Amino acid sequence: MFTLFAQLRTKGDKKIKSLRKEGFIPAVVYGRGAETRSLLLEALPFEKIYQKAGESSLVQLVIDKKEPINVLIQDVQIDPLSDKIIHVDLHQVKETEKVTTEIELKFVGESKAIRELGGILVRNLDKVEVEALPKDLVHEIEVDISKLATFEDVIHVSDLKISETIKILKNPEEVVALVQPLQVEEVVGEKTEEEQIKEIEKAGEKKEEKEE
Repeated sequence: MFTLFAQLRTKGDKKIKSLRKEGFIPAVVYGRGAETRSLLLEALPFEKIYQKAGESSLVQLVIDKKEPINVLIQDVQIDPLSDKIIHVDLHQVKETEKVTTEIELKFVGESKAIRELGGILVRNLDKVEVEALPKDLVHEIEVDISKLATFEDVIHVSDLKISETIKILKNPEEVVALVQPLQVEEVVGEKTEEEQIKEIEKAGEKKEEKEE
């Protein structure tokens, strides 16, 4: 299990902008029956854990060196300009209560329709919403695209291989991935200098005709 260290954020702390410059990320931890608390996370350690844990792996959160609690990384806000994490929501969970979260899909294998027919992979879903006990959650679900041998083949949600302890909250018939033929669009090049001159001459002739 991953371990994340944090400290309580108080009203006396510096402004958020200053804290971010010093390498901290503001965060909040909440949960049913639990106190909502404002926190500060060190940016670099959090980014490393988030990269590995995602939003579906259980994380031990240690606040001010006290007893750890189990959380899921629920929501990560990213600045669209700097691409840096600016805020994090952590959801405190209980081992005996099921939670709802999203698990990312990892596409593996080689498709015959891509390799031999020159098609392109169309991914309709990148993640799926699931319900499970925290201990049963996984970081990702593998999708084997080797099943896509022709343009008629389709991978549905019902085809995903996953433990019976995890319930996927998606329509079983929803399409996860397929392969489509590569559509080559006709590219019209720029007109040559000679063609442009002819068009100008024609336009001039029409203008003269109107004036006459």
